[in-house]
Amino acid sequence: MEKIIIETTIQAPLQKVWDFWTGIEHMAGWAFASDDWGAEGIVNDIQKGGSFSSRMFAKDGSVEFNFNGTYTEVTENRLLKYKLDDGRGVNVEFEESPAGVHISQSFEPESENPVEMQRAGWQAYLDNFKKYVESN
Repeated sequence: MEKIIIETTIQAPLQKVWDFWTGIEHMAGWAFASDDWGAEGIVNDIQKGGSFSSRMFAKDGSVEFNFNGTYTEVTENRLLKYKLDDGRGVNVEFEESPAGVHISQSFEPESENPVEMQRAGWQAYLDNFKKYVESN
């Protein structure tokens, strides 16, 4: 199946964008798709072979899930590649440009939900990151 690609450009310095993406002290402020969700129990060992995990939950208590994986490649301020626990691959690229830091994220879709639903959910997550970085 073809990978899904989502993108955004953030008006902030590259180091800030990287630090907010990878720092657990920031992740609880953005690592969810909308304001009615949250993330907690965040662990992020940002190195090749390092693992990450968090519990994402609807604030009304209706649903929750764990988001876990292992980094397969880490190039500071440039690239993160990881495998989710279900085996799907994800690439996150950071590129500085005159307009800001462009983030391109590609991932292998899962088979339970429609592709457009997955694209919209991951894009909302990325848009939430942009909002968090630009307002802090």
